[in-house]
Amino acid sequence: MKKIFLYPVVPTLVLLLSNWQTTAQVTKGLKDYYKDYFLMGVAVSPRSLTGPDAQLIAQQFNSITPENAMKMGPIHPQEYRYNFAFADSIVQFAQTHGIKVRGHALCWHEQTPAWLFKDSLGNTVSKEVLLQRLKDHITTVVNRYKGKVYAWDVVNEAVDDDSTRLLRNSLWYQICGEDFIAKAFEYAHAADPDAVLFYNDYNTERPQKTERVYQLLKKLTDAKVPIHGVGLQAHWSLYEPTENELRHTIEKFSSLGLKVQITELDISVYRWEKNRRSKQPGESDALTAEREQQQLEQYKKVFRILRDYKNVITGVTFWGVSDQRTWLDDYPVRGRKNYPLLFDQNLQPKKAYYEVTRF
Repeated sequence: MKKIFLYPVVPTLVLLLSNWQTTAQVTKGLKDYYKDYFLMGVAVSPRSLTGPDAQLIAQQFNSITPENAMKMGPIHPQEYRYNFAFADSIVQFAQTHGIKVRGHALCWHEQTPAWLFKDSLGNTVSKEVLLQRLKDHITTVVNRYKGKVYAWDVVNEAVDDDSTRLLRNSLWYQICGEDFIAKAFEYAHAADPDAVLFYNDYNTERPQKTERVYQLLKKLTDAKVPIHGVGLQAHWSLYEPTENELRHTIEKFSSLGLKVQITELDISVYRWEKNRRSKQPGESDALTAEREQQQLEQYKKVFRILRDYKNVITGVTFWGVSDQRTWLDDYPVRGRKNYPLLFDQNLQPKKAYYEVTRF
């Protein structure tokens, strides 16, 4: 290349080549950089499917997850009424753009309609009635999207945060015991035998919870329950997980023969502060150069590790399109920007984006 600059006509050619490379970089997406590794996905809402957001999704990703539209509350608000409109629009968008869909989530203790647990008189239903309702729900939803949704988060967040308990004391557990977990997977598998079925949870890299999630997964695999993978939600920060924690988690879960997906990735520039609900007066939430650099390093580390496990990791999904709108704007600290994603508030790639794609 140095010899080329000896000729007066060539700088123009070099400039043209440079412009071509810049254009190529702009049109290349995360899905292209990682095509030999794993699917690159993003959580979407119906409002993400038009305008600049939609363009960015189609350019960057080859998998999408409905952030809320397929959860039980929104999609099945009353016993004999389903609301498929939003979920249908997301699936249609995916099919139009050749994008895969991850379904989320068939059974969860939150965003679950109250009617599910009550009879017509307001009394708590029996285990048999609740399991039948769960079966009806899963069968109806999974059948509707059979062949269009390649994977499902079947059971979400069933492991308790209390280290003295294995399972969360939800209404599902209070009424059905632990049986609802295996049954949910059986119902989903019967409805679509080709779908890849996941257990999904958060804080899976924190050592105590790693062990308890593993206990549940081992119970299910030992019982030959049709579970195929585990989803690490990956709501992380500049401060966690450590490299050892993440590697240990991936290796421990995959040792059961399960595939691993990163299902809800974001890396906040703040520590997790669940007990603080709002910003302090005068508190700045600007993305400082120091925080931006720390986030860059954390993203770089995480993806370096994930690439090392491409034989067991089959997908990485970001929990939101850009910093413009994320669930962390309102939780746990309301009204504070967390800047957790790879695209900024103007939908432009952040410095971390280039580190994630430079390998």
